[in-house]
Amino acid sequence: MKSRREFLKTSALAAGAITFAMPAIVRGQNLNSKLNIAGIGINGKGRSDVEACAGENIVALCDVDAIRSAELKAKYPNARFFTDFRKMLDEMGKSIDAVNIATPDHTHAFIAAAAIRLGKHVYCQKPLTQTIYEARVLRKLANEHKIITQMGNQGSAADGLRRAVEVIQSGLIGRAKEVHVWTNRPIWPQGCPRPDGADAVPEGMDWDLWIGTAQTRPFKKDVYHPFNWRGWVDFGTGALGDMACHTVNMPFRALQFGAPSIIEAETSGCNGETYPLSSKIRFEFPAHASMGLAEQKGAARLVQPADASSSAGDTTTLWWYDGGKPKSDNPYRHDGSNKPAKEVTAEVEAFRGEVPGSGCLIIGEKGQIFSPDDYGTEFFIKLAGESKFTFYKNHPGVKPIAESIPRNTFHPGDAQHLEWINAIKENKPTLCYSRFDIAAELTEIMLLGCVAIRTGKRLEWDGPGMRVKNVPEAAHFVKRDSRTGWTI
Repeated sequence: MKSRREFLKTSALAAGAITFAMPAIVRGQNLNSKLNIAGIGINGKGRSDVEACAGENIVALCDVDAIRSAELKAKYPNARFFTDFRKMLDEMGKSIDAVNIATPDHTHAFIAAAAIRLGKHVYCQKPLTQTIYEARVLRKLANEHKIITQMGNQGSAADGLRRAVEVIQSGLIGRAKEVHVWTNRPIWPQGCPRPDGADAVPEGMDWDLWIGTAQTRPFKKDVYHPFNWRGWVDFGTGALGDMACHTVNMPFRALQFGAPSIIEAETSGCNGETYPLSSKIRFEFPAHASMGLAEQKGAARLVQPADASSSAGDTTTLWWYDGGKPKSDNPYRHDGSNKPAKEVTAEVEAFRGEVPGSGCLIIGEKGQIFSPDDYGTEFFIKLAGESKFTFYKNHPGVKPIAESIPRNTFHPGDAQHLEWINAIKENKPTLCYSRFDIAAELTEIMLLGCVAIRTGKRLEWDGPGMRVKNVPEAAHFVKRDSRTGWTI
C-alpha cells in the first residue's frame, strides 16, 4: 500500500497533467502574461540560456554548484535558488510553467522526464539525451503530456539553415549520395584513463547529485567538472554529442535521414572510460528509412524531399570525422588532422585555400553544397559544370526556389528560446522547429555513432525494434543501467 506521501505525490502528478490542458500562459495571466521559468544547470551554456529567457519571469534557479552560481543568483535576486531540482519541482512546481535544462548530458533525460510529467514545458540542451532509449521516452512523454519542447541546437532558428533545407529538397543538387561532416572537437581530453585517488569536493557543491544517473566515483579536481565531462562515457557523448546535433542538423532535415541500417566506426581505440581521441564513423541510410516512431500518437515527420524519385535500393552515406593524431606534448589532445580524404574536399580547398576545422559537404548527383560554419546557417553551392562555389544568396539556381519553411522573426541571439516561448504562449508545439519529435530522431542517429564507438563493431540497426541485430552486447549502450533511484 502506498504511503500518504507517495499517494499525495501521485495525485499531484495527475492533477498537473489535467491542469496542463490549458496553455501555461492562461495560468500565468496575473503576471502580465509572462511565463514563470526555472533554469536547471545555470553555468556555462546554462547561463546564456537563462539570459535568453530574461523577458519572462525567472522564478527559480538550480545548480549543484552553488559557488559557481553566485553571479547569476545575484542577477536574479527574486528567483529562489536550489541545488536539487527535485526539491525545486516539489516546492515550486505549481508556480513554474517551463524549465530550461543545461546540465551534463547524462542527466538531461531524468530531469526532463520529471518536468514533463508535471506538465512543464521543456527547453533542453543538445544532445537531448545520453541514450537512445531515453530519446524515445522523452519524445513519447512530450506527446502524451502535450507540452511545448525545444532542443538547444540554435542553428535550427536561422534563416540560412531553413533555406538550405528548401534548396536541397527542391532537387537543385539532385539525390544526395554522400554527406561528409567534420569538426574540430574534442577540445577537452579524450583517450585518457580514469585517474586514481580522490580530491576534496568543493564547498557548496553536491557531488552525489552531479553524478546523477551514473555509478558513483570520487571527485577529482578539473577532471570531470565543470567542462571535461564531455569526454567521459559515463557523463558525456564525446564530440558527436557536442557538435553533431549542430553540424548534422541541416543535412538530417533536408534529406530526412530516418534510421541508419549500418553504423561502423574506425577509432584510435576506446578504453571504456573516455571516448577516443579520433573517430571516423560511417552511417548508411536506406532510401526513406523510418525511425519506427511515426506510429506514435501526435508524432510529426519531416517532409520528404521534393525530388524523392530514387529507387528503393538507393542509399545515402554519412561520414563523420572528429579528433586527430595525438599532440607530441599531450597524448590526450589531438592535432585536428582527422578530416575527409583530400579528393573529397579538393574543390572546397580550391575555393577557400584550405579545409576549415569544421564543415559539412553534401555531394549530390547534380552538384555539391558546402557549409563552413557549425550550424549550417551559411552555405555555398557548386553545380556540375560550374567552376567554383557560390554563396547561396547569389546563386541563380536558388532564387526561383519558393520559401516553404516559416522563418524565425525573433532576435538572432535569442531566437530559438524566443520561438519556444512564443509557441508556449500560442499553445502550438509545431512552432518549435527543433521540438522533441524531430530532435529525438537526430539525437538517436548521433548516439548510434557513440554505440558503434563503444562496441568497436559494425552495427546492423533495427530502428523500429530499437536494437542492434548482430551485436547483443550493444543493448547496454542503447538502454543503460542507471544508478538506483535515477531510472526514468
